[in-house]
Amino acid sequence: MPPIHQTTKSHKRIYDPIPEELDEIGKLIVDSAYTVHKNLGPGLLEKVYEVCLCHELAKRGLKSQRQIDIPIVYDNLIFEEGLRLDVLVENKVICEIKAVETVNSL
Repeated sequence: MPPIHQTTKSHKRIYDPIPEELDEIGKLIVDSAYTVHKNLGPGLLEKVYEVCLCHELAKRGLKSQRQIDIPIVYDNLIFEEGLRLDVLVENKVICEIKAVETVNSL
């Protein structure tokens, strides 16, 4: 497996290019999320945005799964509900849905 990044003499990271398939999936996810936000606006629960995002992804031909439990192994114990993914797209991209009342400027 090739390294994720390499360090040059100037300590800048050079990243391997994103595979074309993942780049296309990412573009479709962003387009879907933008469409949901444009149509619904702010102020709803995360679950509403999640359902609508998955609908938009399906319209674009992408398969998605919601609320996927990922077991966590710690100290030789398996915790079945250690991590829950909001949306998994094409078994390759994890989307974490966030909804906030206000956005603070920095």
